[in-house]
Amino acid sequence: MVENIQQVAQEIEAAPLTNAAELEQFRIAYIGRKGRIADLFNNLKEVAPEQRREVGQQLNTLKNRAQERFDQAQEQLASAADTAGDTGFDFTLPTIPNTLGTRHPLSLVRQEIVRIFERIGFNVAEGPEMEDDWHNFSALNFPENHPAREMQDTFFLSEDKEKLLRTHTSTVQVRLMENNQPPLRSIMPGRVYRNEAISARAHMVFHQVEGLYVNKGVSFKDLKETLYYFAKEMFGQDTQIRFRPSFFPFTEPSAEIDITCFICKGEGCNICKGTGWVEIGGSGMVDPAVLQSSGIDPEVYSGFAFGMGIERITMLKYQIKDLRLFTENDVRFLRQFEGVI
Repeated sequence: MVENIQQVAQEIEAAPLTNAAELEQFRIAYIGRKGRIADLFNNLKEVAPEQRREVGQQLNTLKNRAQERFDQAQEQLASAADTAGDTGFDFTLPTIPNTLGTRHPLSLVRQEIVRIFERIGFNVAEGPEMEDDWHNFSALNFPENHPAREMQDTFFLSEDKEKLLRTHTSTVQVRLMENNQPPLRSIMPGRVYRNEAISARAHMVFHQVEGLYVNKGVSFKDLKETLYYFAKEMFGQDTQIRFRPSFFPFTEPSAEIDITCFICKGEGCNICKGTGWVEIGGSGMVDPAVLQSSGIDPEVYSGFAFGMGIERITMLKYQIKDLRLFTENDVRFLRQFEGVI
């Protein structure tokens, strides 16, 4: 044991410590928890009891000497670097300004949508993204054999299909009507999920904003005036809007909402499929069965609902031709919105 201590002591004195790499090797070999000195301390239990005290003192002296050599060499290297004045950095270079991020274009548009509807009395309601069959389908008048209930359209989280990722934010409308009595006037922005092929016009994860107004005497005229106001505030006073008859299980009568395609100015492109119009959502009067299933008397109250994709609105507003750009996190794309308020 004593011979091993003497050998390590000689190695410590002879070890070269002229640069940072040699200093680190020395630390690992002798001072570290798995180094030579640590091994000697572990073997101390093998020394005869009458010699253990003396050998332990020698080990402590060895440990202190190794630490002393390390500290001296470290101080000398630091002093030499200060004397040379070479820090590896050119202080004559201009300063680098702080690079601040910016809000995502979808967040910008969502915020603007909220502001527009707040000005006419709508508040914001939110709900969970993981839903059940009742709030996503049954309460909204979806029949049992509706295609949206199939695996190819919906992400189900359980084999019994009772847990799923919501396919629309209409689920928040149901929860709002279940827990509150009219008058109700809210918009519901949020993320939704559908098992769709990803393309320039569709994605499996996207954002919707839906609206609901329930009160006495609400008519389709109220719905049209509300959406006329929104379209002109969002896209400009020259924006044209049209309603096309359609069908949704939860509204009757129902209509698709189209506005002028701002990307091609009505001439036709891949986004508007050559028609000059782009569908931004659906709308209609809330079906009496939906009101009744949520605990609201359809003989007393009526209401309208609408829903639109935030991605589609953003594409029109900023003339973006590919929906996939929103989720690719390309900094070159995102920096284009640094000046947007």
